[in-house]
Amino acid sequence: MTHNNPLLESFDTAPFSKIKTEHFKPAIEEAIKIAREEIGKITASEEEPTFENTVESLEFAGSKLDRITSIFFNLNSAETNEEIQKLAQEISPILTDFKNDVIQDPELFKKVKAVYDKKDTLQLTIEQDTLLDKKYKMFTRNGANLDAAKKEELRKLDKELASLSLKFGENVLAETNRYELHLTNEKDLKGLPKGVISAARSLAKSKDKEGWIFNLHYPSYLPFMKYAANRELRKEISIAFGAKGFHGDELDNRENVLRIVKLRHQKANLLGFPTYAHFKLEERMAETPEKVNSFMDELLEKAKPAAEKEFKELENFAKELEGIGRLEKWDGAYFGEKLKQKLFDVDDEQLKPYFELNNVIKGVFIVAEKLYGLKFKEVFDVDTYHPEVRTFWVTDEKGRDISLFYADFHPREGKRGGAWMTSYKSQYHRHEKNERPHISIVCNFTKPTEEEPSLLTFTEVTTLFHEFGHALHGMLADTIYPSTSGTNVFWDFVELPSQVLENWCYEKEALQLFATHYETGEVIPDDLVEKIKKSATFHEGMATVRQLSFGMLDMSWHSIDPSGITNVKAHEEKAFEPTNLYPEVKENCMSTSFSHIFQGGYAAGYYSYKWAEVLDADTFEYFTEKGIFDRETANKFRETILSQGGTEHPMILYKRFRGKEPEPDALLRRAGLIPKKK
Repeated sequence: MTHNNPLLESFDTAPFSKIKTEHFKPAIEEAIKIAREEIGKITASEEEPTFENTVESLEFAGSKLDRITSIFFNLNSAETNEEIQKLAQEISPILTDFKNDVIQDPELFKKVKAVYDKKDTLQLTIEQDTLLDKKYKMFTRNGANLDAAKKEELRKLDKELASLSLKFGENVLAETNRYELHLTNEKDLKGLPKGVISAARSLAKSKDKEGWIFNLHYPSYLPFMKYAANRELRKEISIAFGAKGFHGDELDNRENVLRIVKLRHQKANLLGFPTYAHFKLEERMAETPEKVNSFMDELLEKAKPAAEKEFKELENFAKELEGIGRLEKWDGAYFGEKLKQKLFDVDDEQLKPYFELNNVIKGVFIVAEKLYGLKFKEVFDVDTYHPEVRTFWVTDEKGRDISLFYADFHPREGKRGGAWMTSYKSQYHRHEKNERPHISIVCNFTKPTEEEPSLLTFTEVTTLFHEFGHALHGMLADTIYPSTSGTNVFWDFVELPSQVLENWCYEKEALQLFATHYETGEVIPDDLVEKIKKSATFHEGMATVRQLSFGMLDMSWHSIDPSGITNVKAHEEKAFEPTNLYPEVKENCMSTSFSHIFQGGYAAGYYSYKWAEVLDADTFEYFTEKGIFDRETANKFRETILSQGGTEHPMILYKRFRGKEPEPDALLRRAGLIPKKK
């Protein structure tokens, strides 16, 4: 299948419509062969190893393989099927083998080490120095200094981990897809907004069923939890959501969780680290598990009193409203929404008409134009993997090409839940050309129905801004090497550009640029903007504690020796003890569907959301001092943070932008947990 294989021909934009599933494996095998030849030239060279002939050559070796695998794994997340999933299980070990062959090649390591050992005499640029450090650590952190037997052990561990991680994700997706709450009695819809009912009717219709169907995908699940008056039904769908991978059947993830954490711990030990968290945090701003734990403990200490007070108020409110004696997890969103309406007289149903998806897309483009001078033009001649995917060409004020931008907004059977940014082509400089990136965001927003267009909840609006912040980090990249470009930064720094952009959603000056009623064209009224801003800190104590609970669960799995853990649920309950507000639900287990840490890259890194929130709150305080559309501040942020990628240590970049280290109290001030600056 290498003959006439579109993946092996030269292309700039991914040739989705020409690609068949059976093209992937032979293309990847051929690309590995090419990569091996490119690396073979480095090891066979008899010239003295230099930065150019060794490190730079290694950086660009395997670039064809990188392009092909980015297409394959992006499809496996955004438009998968059983065939692709089966193929992923076949391809993953092949890629792991190749990666291990490279990083355990003694000749190649010898050459890289020769350059590394004389780096102080080489007069490298900062970016070259960073790349050299990255390449050297790529070997040492993957066993280059181990003996042959231990290298083989590491290879086996990596292969099994790659396979387990895929299996974990497949189980979660299968669990998400197999559950349906099928309602035929109109009484059961009490409290649900018109648009939510309409979407449920459309879903039932698409399955040739009468009535209404709700499922575990966020656009269906979250509104049901927030608005459905029927407490028993909320309980049923909530338990189904929390029990993914925890049913004792073929999709159960408990053994996968235990095996993954044990293998990760073995891997860390093999490489000379006490725990997997120590291993991961060596390459993070936070540096050590102790620092992460004390960071979370400090935030918990300041947020928990507020969270407990908020919880008590919510409990009293539920008792007063419906005589609820004990607040359960399936009550939180429902009564929280009711209390929010009572206190601020604002709810998603009031706001949604002002957030029609196309208007919000225009809005995020206008914000990017005002801050960074970017222009977005929708184009219809770029190949996509699904008819729903939209494409835009991005240029700057001088008409220069910046990026190609893909956007995929609605849930589908073959798309995993959540929202993410990814890329199909990195930015880098080569042969005197600045290769521009191809960036994509994938979301799961409410679909349009027969009655109305896609109207976003305010949470979905902030999600779109969040993912677009990541996209800007990718689009505005301007570095020499792909490995240091765009979002290739320390994991606890990567959320800064995304989280900071969310702040514009709360500002009148930004909202009035795009938040117009989809029927009347009326600009969002000042009083609604005021209510959005005031309600932004509603239950912020509880939200902070919830986020910290996930970070603490993650660290509980990865900052100890997990070999003594036999019961996933019992371990999780103990980890959640300091953050518990609601009673425990015996049928639920979060770890068995905690894809961020068992399938994504957040293992020993979930704390980074809060870490980056500190950075973003501190950054936005700077913007508010200067003006939220101040071009000088925006340019400074672009030049010191967005365009620099991972060329330098993030704290150096941050201090260059802000003039000082970030201040945790900026987050607590924004959250309303401590008083604002006078």
